[in-house]
Amino acid sequence: MQEGLRLVEIVTRLGGSLAGDGSVLVSQVGSLASAGPRQIAFLASPKYRQQLQATLAAAVIVPPQFAADTSLPRIVHPNPYAYYARVVALLNPPRPRPRGVHSSAVVHSEIPASACIGEHVVVGVGVRIGENVCIYPGCVVGDGVSIGDDCLLYPNVVVYHDCVIGRRAIIQAGAVIGGDGFGFAREGECWVKIPQIGRVVIGDDVEIGANTSIDRGALDDTVIGNGVKLDNQIQIAHNVLIGDHTAMAGCVGIAGSTKVGRRCTVGGAGMIVGHIDLADDVHVSAGTMITKSLRKPGQYTGVFPFGAHEEWLHSAAQIKRLAKLAERVSELDKKLEQLEKRS
Repeated sequence: MQEGLRLVEIVTRLGGSLAGDGSVLVSQVGSLASAGPRQIAFLASPKYRQQLQATLAAAVIVPPQFAADTSLPRIVHPNPYAYYARVVALLNPPRPRPRGVHSSAVVHSEIPASACIGEHVVVGVGVRIGENVCIYPGCVVGDGVSIGDDCLLYPNVVVYHDCVIGRRAIIQAGAVIGGDGFGFAREGECWVKIPQIGRVVIGDDVEIGANTSIDRGALDDTVIGNGVKLDNQIQIAHNVLIGDHTAMAGCVGIAGSTKVGRRCTVGGAGMIVGHIDLADDVHVSAGTMITKSLRKPGQYTGVFPFGAHEEWLHSAAQIKRLAKLAERVSELDKKLEQLEKRS
């Protein structure tokens, strides 16, 4: 952590408007409720306006409509949440690791002098490592892999052969890139494995969470677009295509050969079946199962509300009766039409 930055220095680097004493020094970011001296807080939602009045922070980041609600030194910006994210990055730069290849690493490819290859890393044959790449201990990079400049692979990431990772990717611990897709052909009572000969191709500025798995394509590639953000413990099956700047929360599962558009979001534990398409700007609520293509942008929710167990059982039983009830209503409509014709 840096000793701190003055507000005027932050505004010079990140933009925004400064109100109040620009010489105030801040060394860390905190919430409105918990921040103390030398910390800067932020207001991203109107529901926390009351906390703005009581905060002990040295300074705050606020949107223009609330700039007059405090006398504290403040940075005014239309998107205080994104501004806060950039301030956190300024005050908490990544801890540098020593450049070069650790003596315990097993490396079969040329490594640029700017890269860091940690303890017990294995790098296969024909691998291309970009400038300033940092690979933490225990990672395995298969033959023919390409990793772009400024990428960061945390401990125990596995990248299978021939996969491609763009620039500035952050891959959290335990992620598996390019494992075999779940491909089997039925033959009698047995399953015959289908070799998965595609790759995983990952764009620039992608973040992949801990223990997330992205399967290689069966024939064509599995493709993750630029700026995609994937949370922890997500499963992306073979031949899935994910459009630029899409974000998915933890435990999402996407079955094979599904295409997800640009700027989509999927809430935690959302499930998407295979061989369907989601349009750009589709937003799937947490816990929702998507079973058919969604051609129009918008929010989609399919969660059956929880309740007390007995109430839930009663509601579920009523739902099962809806099909029969619809048939009875249809029959009654027909009889009513007949009666009206006779009268």
